Amino acid sequence: MADGDGEAVRRNLLAGFIPGSGLPIFDPPPPEGAWDAVEAEGTAYPRLSLEFWTARQRQAANLHEISYRACYKPQLPRHFIERLTRPGERVYDPFSGRGTTAVEAALLGRRVAANDVNPLSRMLAEPRLTPPEPADVARRLQAIPRSGAGDGLDLGMFFHPDTESEIRGLRDWCCGRAASGELDALDTWIRMVATNRLTGHSPGFFSVYTLPPNQALSAGKQRQINTRRQQEPPYRDTHALIQKKTRQLLSGLEPAQWRNLCTAARDAWFLTGDARRTPALPDGSVALSVTSPPFLDVVDYSGDNWLRCWFAGLDAEAIGRGISTPRTVEDWSGTMLAVFTELHRVTQRGGFVAFEVGEVRRGSLKLDEVVLPLGLRAGFRAHGVLVNRQAFTKTAHIWGVGNNDKGTNSNRIVVFEKG
Repeated sequence: MADGDGEAVRRNLLAGFIPGSGLPIFDPPPPEGAWDAVEAEGTAYPRLSLEFWTARQRQAANLHEISYRACYKPQLPRHFIERLTRPGERVYDPFSGRGTTAVEAALLGRRVAANDVNPLSRMLAEPRLTPPEPADVARRLQAIPRSGAGDGLDLGMFFHPDTESEIRGLRDWCCGRAASGELDALDTWIRMVATNRLTGHSPGFFSVYTLPPNQALSAGKQRQINTRRQQEPPYRDTHALIQKKTRQLLSGLEPAQWRNLCTAARDAWFLTGDARRTPALPDGSVALSVTSPPFLDVVDYSGDNWLRCWFAGLDAEAIGRGISTPRTVEDWSGTMLAVFTELHRVTQRGGFVAFEVGEVRRGSLKLDEVVLPLGLRAGFRAHGVLVNRQAFTKTAHIWGVGNNDKGTNSNRIVVFEKG
């Protein structure tokens, strides 16, 4: 992006940080009390709290509807991608999760880079850049056996015996094809959809009623739910549900978006590893990073995904040992400083980082105040903090999380630029 164009885009996004600037970004102007400041490295940086986007604003593409614990909504990366990049520039997420930033960037005609220490992340994100025709999915499913070999793992508390047999057939097919090098785009799509359909709280999932699909209970906890609800796992037609979910994900996908996805897929970079060390990313290759890191000790990512990892042939315990979960602010800050140092290396001159965090420990710890000096120390210059206020979702309450309680009650995005 040329310097002049970059400045215009930057003013469009950040004018609200300059009270009285006269730039017409807010109409009506922010109410009194929306502004405060964050002190970092001897300087006060502005912080503005508003509703910058909502869940319903510009209805997000159905392609995003893949559940994953602690993920943000697509409106967040869209807000920054549209304002801080041009089509064809590369957008990166070092903590990719379900791939919200990557998929939204691809839909908007940007190039994609994504990294996550959990290999499940790539399995959930990459297939959505090459969406198949539903008829092709149906034909491939006809070739997949509806039964598979047992391995001694008891899953009867979640699945009807016939459903479990079909799940094992899907697992054997995908793992076998991966081992032989025959796994193709149709297989990875089916694996992604099936992984998302394993457990949930409606007949659209393979399991009996359980927690929402972004986490899996232990076998013992599921038995307790079954006893309390006096329920037994009913039969679910897994192949029919995969076809139904495929149609839902592709519903409303416009031809231009389809083309953008396919273009992005041709040179997308999906990495699996530590965000502090990404040698596969060239220096200055990224125009914008939009990300949200793990928040201290709030979420058990490996525990939530044990069943998904089993289905994908991954070792959940080994993955869990490799995921950094600092328990103190000092340890978390040290990890994030190393991430910022790496982001500074891969970000192009004039490029941006939108680093989303929240509030933890009953709202007493606002992580934007921790993050802002870390980015400065890594060499970025800071523009300030945007705080998008939002109500909690139903799922958050199921976790036992509420406003000013455990977890987050707002999106706090610290905006940095590489000079």
